[in-house]
Amino acid sequence: MNSEEKIVILGGGESGVGAAILAKKKGLVPFVSDFGKIKQKYKDVLIKNEIEWEEQKHSEDRILKASEVIKSPGIPDTAPLVKKLLANEISVISEIEFAYRYCDAKIIAITGSNGKTTTTLMMHHVLVGSGVNAGVAGNVGKSFAEQVATEDFDWYVLELSSFQLDGIKEFRADIAILLNITPDHLDRYEDSFELYADAKMRIAINAKPEDTFIFCEDDQSLKAALKRNPTKAIQIPFSIKKQLPKGAYINNEELNITLTTNNHFKMSIHDLALQGKHNLYNTMASGIAGRVLDLRKELIRESLSDFQNIEHRLEAVATIHGIEFINDSKATNVNSTWYALESISKQAIWIVGGVDKGNDYDELMALVQDKVKAIICLGKDNSKIIDAFKGSIQIIEEATSAEQAVRKAYEIGQKGDVVLLSPACASFDLFENYEDRGHQFKRAVRSL
Repeated sequence: MNSEEKIVILGGGESGVGAAILAKKKGLVPFVSDFGKIKQKYKDVLIKNEIEWEEQKHSEDRILKASEVIKSPGIPDTAPLVKKLLANEISVISEIEFAYRYCDAKIIAITGSNGKTTTTLMMHHVLVGSGVNAGVAGNVGKSFAEQVATEDFDWYVLELSSFQLDGIKEFRADIAILLNITPDHLDRYEDSFELYADAKMRIAINAKPEDTFIFCEDDQSLKAALKRNPTKAIQIPFSIKKQLPKGAYINNEELNITLTTNNHFKMSIHDLALQGKHNLYNTMASGIAGRVLDLRKELIRESLSDFQNIEHRLEAVATIHGIEFINDSKATNVNSTWYALESISKQAIWIVGGVDKGNDYDELMALVQDKVKAIICLGKDNSKIIDAFKGSIQIIEEATSAEQAVRKAYEIGQKGDVVLLSPACASFDLFENYEDRGHQFKRAVRSL
């Protein structure tokens, strides 16, 4: 691609602005177009870097003359403008693909329906704790493209969504991790779970025989997707249900990692920083990758034992008059909420709701009947949740703000109870995003 070629970037958020910065640095001519409003902090960056942009419109004539288009992961391929671009045989890629072209560092890429962010940050923590010069990007931190433009890391740990993986062509990870595949975002995949699962498998589509693919042996949907989408990479599984000749497993309350007959790693599960079944999986994946890189065992143990969990993921907020408040706002699908409910040992007042993504609440029924004493619906339309649980839970209330939800939960709660915000839904009906929902929840708890 020569410097006369014009790059159009659809979306003026973190990934789009990062892509524009990288394009400009490489001598290309970027133009950022956002059909919505661009946040002021991103406008300031575009202006500072003398990058042309527009908001609240798409100038189609100009966009359709692009040499290539970098699309925000939030824009579906079914969008009319994207359809026109593809019909005109204009290349449409993700920011991840664009940044990869200019990246000289090695890459660990992580995807899955749940646990991506925790595992990505844990993996980064393991690398940094072992003295590796590593950056973290993708869905966390600064965009991959901006870091490729401005940093000089030896390794990147990338959290990747199925939407980002949809837009890759040549992207390849030295180590790819697939944690799990459960129904999510099916509205973007023709309501097909198989299409969504196949999108996740794209993380290893370009793997070479010397690369590594780390995956959950216990996830039958994942294994079916792997069978449909074979990879050339070395495959290393992890399981909490059975012992494995190669990979990670649990035996006598110890995490075991075996890569070869002479390469063993052991650590008591009680020494792990993050507890619960779901976190065992996240930790296993990180531990395997650490051993694949031959990082020192004692440094891996230290990192896995002192890692701090992320905000909005089973985050302990406060205990007020004996009632514990937990912020799990990042749980935007049923499976994430299943893990949250599974991990608690107290009776719960469960705050749930938002924008439903085709949820099947039957998957939660047994846990709800066992652990939930009351439900607070936090959303504009709560009818599906109410219909699902009205026969099982006597107390079901509705709230239209985090403050109202917290107040209702506090009034219902008794000493020894837990109030769990784990919405199982997207946040966009009442909040800007899941972070905003979590922050408002925490503010409301602290104002009690």
